[in-house]
This record gives sequence, structure tokens and C-alpha cells, in this order.
Amino acid sequence: MNFPNLLTILRIFFVPLLVAMLVQEDLEIHLADFAVTNEFLALSVFLAAAATDLVDGYLARRWGQVTTVGTLLDPIADKLLISAALIALVQVHAVPGWMVVLIVGREFAVSGLRSIAAAEGYTIEASELGKTKMVMQVVAVSLLTLSLHWPSLHGAAMAWLWIVVLCSLVSAAGYFRQFWRKVDDRVKRRRRRELLRLERKRRLEALAARREAASGKPRVL
Repeated sequence: MNFPNLLTILRIFFVPLLVAMLVQEDLEIHLADFAVTNEFLALSVFLAAAATDLVDGYLARRWGQVTTVGTLLDPIADKLLISAALIALVQVHAVPGWMVVLIVGREFAVSGLRSIAAAEGYTIEASELGKTKMVMQVVAVSLLTLSLHWPSLHGAAMAWLWIVVLCSLVSAAGYFRQFWRKVDDRVKRRRRRELLRLERKRRLEALAARREAASGKPRVL
């Protein structure tokens, strides 16, 4: 296992630690004269995990260590991190559940489309909006986490989360349109080939029947 893949796996292991720190509201660590509450501990873990997303991709490309395992695990690790953080924030009443359902549901839907497309032999490329989605989600989760300690930030955090929801829905619509266009074209081509095969078979059978009729010999099945 190379180092970029190790960072990706490390990001997955950060997930339960992040959830535990977010929901454990009475957690507090004293360092000298400073008290570090669970919100700041959770934010530190979350930002560290998000940073590995940038580092592992950069190192994999720079060192020529892009692997199939890393390509498959990287988006899974991203989705686990963001989904777990948002669900934990619902638990502590920092964000409405329906907004999280839209964001998380969008991730599963797009992943499903890409899996179906891959099975059909083509790839759905990530849009520019989809590529910046992770950064926007990291900012939204960070603001929401800080708003647990400073409630005055809640309005800004919710405004940013609204932007994330809208961008997620717009990018999802683009993925669905791209998927449907490719699937529709593929189905049409497949149906056209089937019709051509049936027409060719019908013509061959008709030609064989005419030859038998001309020879006067019964057709052997």
C-alpha cells in the first residue's frame, strides 16, 4: 500500500472520531490556562481529515502512484466524512435534518448513476461545480461546528449551507441529464441493432422459403 492510499484510509478512520467528538457535548480538555471544548476538537479532526483529501491526490499524481484502489476509495472517504459530520450536526440540533437528507441523498444518487454508467461502459465526468463541492461542504461544516460555540455564526453558517444545497441540486441535475442522454442514446443504438438483426433474420428466412419453393423440396427443420 502506498502513502497516498494510506492517507485516504486514514480519512475514513477519522470519521468515527469526528462523530464522537461532535455528539459528546460535555467533552473538554484543559491545556494550561486554556479549555478546548468538543467543538474545537471536532473541528481540528475534521480539517485534518479534509486536508488529507488534498494531500493524497496531489502526492498520488506527483509520485505517479495513482491506483485503482485509491481512485475507488477517495470519493467514498469524502462522502463518509461529509455525511458523518452533517448527520452528527443534526444530532446536536445545529442543522435541519431535511437539508442533510438532500445533500447526503444527492451523494448516493450521483454515485449510483456513475456505477450504472461504468457498468454500461462509459464514464460520467465530474462537472466544475461538482469539483468545488467538497470545498464548499468543508466550509459549511466548519462554520456550523464553530456556531456551536459562537451562536452568532449560525446565520452565516446556514446561509453557506443553503448555497451548498442549491449547488448540490444543480450539479445533480447536470449529472442526471448527462446520464440520461448517454443511456437514452445507448438504448436507441441497442434497439436499432436488434431491429436490424430481426430484419436480417426475416429476410434470410424468406429467401430460404423461396429457394425451397423453387426446388420443390420440403424444408428440413
